[in-house]
Amino acid sequence: MKNFKILFTFTLLLLFGFGNAQKVGVVDTDYVLNMMPQYKEAEARLNAQIDTWEQELQSLQADYEKKRSAFENEKVLLVGDQLKLREKEVLDLDKNIKTTTSLRFGKTGEIHQLRANLVEPFQDQIWTAIQTMAQKNGLGAVLEKNDNKVLFLEKRYDYTDKVIAILLKGTEKEKKNNKK
Repeated sequence: MKNFKILFTFTLLLLFGFGNAQKVGVVDTDYVLNMMPQYKEAEARLNAQIDTWEQELQSLQADYEKKRSAFENEKVLLVGDQLKLREKEVLDLDKNIKTTTSLRFGKTGEIHQLRANLVEPFQDQIWTAIQTMAQKNGLGAVLEKNDNKVLFLEKRYDYTDKVIAILLKGTEKEKKNNKK
């Protein structure tokens, strides 16, 4: 009888332990994006635009090199206003190249904005699909395969607020102790 009680208790603990276990899923969003034909089409359009901008920039660079070389060769022959005018042309071209590069290819350039606008609708679709899949399969958390980022987490498995509460209780106790 005693062994039966121990065995029964142990069985109940195992059942409840596995019943409350969190199921975790993994999704490779890069692979999912690459499997979407609409994304491939949009990315091809973006790459075509990038190629066009790179060609424009190469054309500007070639023009700059040609004018700078001509200016360097003719510098000795130019005087006064002619020298200043040609030097200003070369400097303006250089500034134009730098501005164009920054506006199109910089950190906040058009390419990054276009890429963000391109990817955002597809990310929203993937997010909705991940939520649906997670709920259907009873997953508590879904991780990104490549980055180990949490893509979806059921609220009951998120302990962020509890950690904050513990930390805030610690600071409240310190404040009370300092007041005494």
